[in-house]
Amino acid sequence: MTTRALPMTVSTQGLPAHVSIYEVGARDGLQNEKTVVPVAVKAEFLNRLADAGLTTLEATSFVHPKWVPQLADAAELLDLLERRDGVDYPVLVPNDRGLDRALESGVGHVAVFASATETFANKNLNRSLDDQFGMFEPVVTRARAAGLRVRAYVSMAFGDPWEGAVEPAQVATVGRRLMEMGCSQLSLGDTIGTGTPGHAEAVIDACVAASVPVDAIAVHFHDTYGQALANTLAALRRGVTTVDSSAGGLGGCPYAKSATGNLATEDLVWMLDGLGISHGANLDALVETSVWMAGQLGRPSPSRVVKALSGG
Repeated sequence: MTTRALPMTVSTQGLPAHVSIYEVGARDGLQNEKTVVPVAVKAEFLNRLADAGLTTLEATSFVHPKWVPQLADAAELLDLLERRDGVDYPVLVPNDRGLDRALESGVGHVAVFASATETFANKNLNRSLDDQFGMFEPVVTRARAAGLRVRAYVSMAFGDPWEGAVEPAQVATVGRRLMEMGCSQLSLGDTIGTGTPGHAEAVIDACVAASVPVDAIAVHFHDTYGQALANTLAALRRGVTTVDSSAGGLGGCPYAKSATGNLATEDLVWMLDGLGISHGANLDALVETSVWMAGQLGRPSPSRVVKALSGG
């Protein structure tokens, strides 16, 4: 009988005892797929991820089908989904109409998607950097009044393909305004994957200096330049305890052509296991799920851990 490899557990001072994994595979991971994934496959993917012990599964987005055709089946997916007690299924809502649809579907947690830069706000939201807040405020206010939790994503928080490097202070200003609006969590997105560990620390420090509590900050790293795990470790050292990741490393961004996959959940779990940080996920079940999903998509998983443990 062959025993699979396990990382040696060596705890390190200055790191959290527990990390919450915010799984984005079903939404961010699939949104840029050119071939539409059947809704039944998406539902099974989410069910398998829940079986693997993940408790926050971003399910879909109520965005107009014209912009993200892959997620046109959002309401159908939520109807089909086997929702579990103790598992949260947040959805992305771009505007008031998206929130209406989310409320109709009975979700308890939504997210809005803001930009740290002028150009991306214009390209993604058709708004200026400042005007985007006017679009989000009524959505956040209504969602909070309905008893929903609201997460705020800040995209292009580390770099923008049109504007280049983004000043941490600018990210912090956007983040503070979103938190003051009533959002409960701020996810800092390295949308094109250009961040490095020192940069990650600088952005987090700027947000904390702008009165965003560190326990309200999440990080969302893409692995375009192979920096996602290193950046995540830097964030953990700064006190961040929520990390976004995507099973199998799926993902990209339809508005940022250079963006590659998200940090793979399996790669994150391997690192956390080695550091003795609890997370609640079953690595073997995650690998099995990602191998299955790779088969549905017709290509191997980009996750290094999935490849190593599956022999693929």
